[in-house]
Amino acid sequence: MIPSSFGFSMYGQLKTITNKPPKQLTFCTDFDKTIVINTFMDRGWKQVEPTDAWNVYWSNTTNCRSIFNAENGIRLNDYQLINHFPKQHELVRKDLLVRNIKKYRKELEKEGSPLAEKHEFFQGDHKVTRFLHLDFIPVTYVLPSDYNLFIEEYRRYPHTTWILKPTSKSQGEGIFLVNNLSRLKKWSRESRKYLHHRFTKKDSYVISRYIDNPLLIGGKKFDLRIYVLVTSFRPLKAYMFRHGFCRFCSMKYDSSVAELDNMYVHLTNVSVQKHGEDYNRLHGGKLGIQNLKLYLEGTRGREVTERLFCDIQWLIVHSLKAVAPVIANDRHCFECYGYDIIIDADLKPWLIEVNASPSMTATTKNDGILKRKLLENMLSVILPPSGIPDARWKKAPSDKALGDFELLIDENLCTEES
Repeated sequence: MIPSSFGFSMYGQLKTITNKPPKQLTFCTDFDKTIVINTFMDRGWKQVEPTDAWNVYWSNTTNCRSIFNAENGIRLNDYQLINHFPKQHELVRKDLLVRNIKKYRKELEKEGSPLAEKHEFFQGDHKVTRFLHLDFIPVTYVLPSDYNLFIEEYRRYPHTTWILKPTSKSQGEGIFLVNNLSRLKKWSRESRKYLHHRFTKKDSYVISRYIDNPLLIGGKKFDLRIYVLVTSFRPLKAYMFRHGFCRFCSMKYDSSVAELDNMYVHLTNVSVQKHGEDYNRLHGGKLGIQNLKLYLEGTRGREVTERLFCDIQWLIVHSLKAVAPVIANDRHCFECYGYDIIIDADLKPWLIEVNASPSMTATTKNDGILKRKLLENMLSVILPPSGIPDARWKKAPSDKALGDFELLIDENLCTEES
C-alpha cells in the first residue's frame, strides 16, 4: 500500500510525466485489494505506480485531496479519472452530513417548498414537530457545539437511548450507547474529554437518538449496505446498485440496560461482529437485498415493500442534493459511496451514515462475487462506449452499460421525482 503522506514531491513528478496518455490502458491503486486489481487486469489494463502515466486512479481519500490541492499545481488530463470527489467529506463525515441536511431543510423551508412541509404530533405530553418528507435522519447533535441543545432534548425525553459516535472514524470504532447523563459524564471523565469545555475539533462526536425499535429478522438487528455511484454533483447524476446486502448482528436484539454495552447486539459492522463467538464465517452475517425484498413481500406485502424501497431511494437522492452545493465537482471524478440504512419496525428507513471508501475486501465467497460485479459494472458506467477514459464525455451510459445499476437521478434529464 502506498503511504498516504507522499505529498507534493511525488505529485510534482506526476505533473511532469502525465502529459501524454499511456499506450496501454493503465490503473493505479493505493490498496492491495485483490478484487480491485483483478477487475482492472481482467479488462487487459496494466497496473502502474501513481508516479507513472495512469488512466484510472483508485485512490484513498488523503491522496485524492493531495492531487486536488491547489498548492500542488497539478492538472489532470482528459484521459485520467479518479475515484473520489474533492470535499467528499461533506457527505461522509457524520457531523458535516447532519449539518448539510439541516441546512438543506432550512433552505427549502425558506423557499416555501412543499418538500419542507412539517407535521405536529404528541410524544407523551410533548408536542413534536417533524419534517413530513425529509425526516430521514435521527435527531442528532454535534458535541460540543450542540451540547446545550442536546441537554434540552434529553430533559424532554429522559428515558431515551442515544448513540455516540466519533465524527471521523469508521468500522464501529469509538461508538457506545448512553441512556442517562451520568453515563455520558462518566465516559467524559474516563476519556479525559470534557464535552462542553475541552473538546478539540478532531475529538468531536455526534450523538443521535438510537433507533430502538429496529426491524428484526430472526430476532436480530440488521442494517442495509447500499452502493451508490455518483458521476457528477452539478448536474447531479447518481445510480444505485441493485445488489446491496443486509448486515446482521450475531446476537439477538435486546434493548435492556444490561445489554447496552454489548456491541454484538447493537452494532452491525462486520469489523465488530467478526470477533464475536456467534459470528458465522460461512455467510458472514449477510443477506442479499433481493432476499430481503422477498421476505418483506411475504410477511408485510408487496405494496408496503415497494414503498419502503422508494423511500430509501428518496433519502439517498435528497442526501446527495443536500451536499451537492458544497462538494467540489470535477469532471475527472466519480465516487462509489456505501450508504448504511436502518429500517425500523414500522418500515421507515433511517440514514445512519455514508462511507467514502466502502470495503472492497470479500468476507465470503458470495461477498467476493458481489463486489467484483459492483466494480465491473462501475467501470462500464463511468467509461464511454470506447472503453477509454475521457473526462470530456457527457457521462450518459446506455441501458446495457448500466448493468445492475439503476438510475436514481440525472438532473440533465429532469427524471428526478420531487
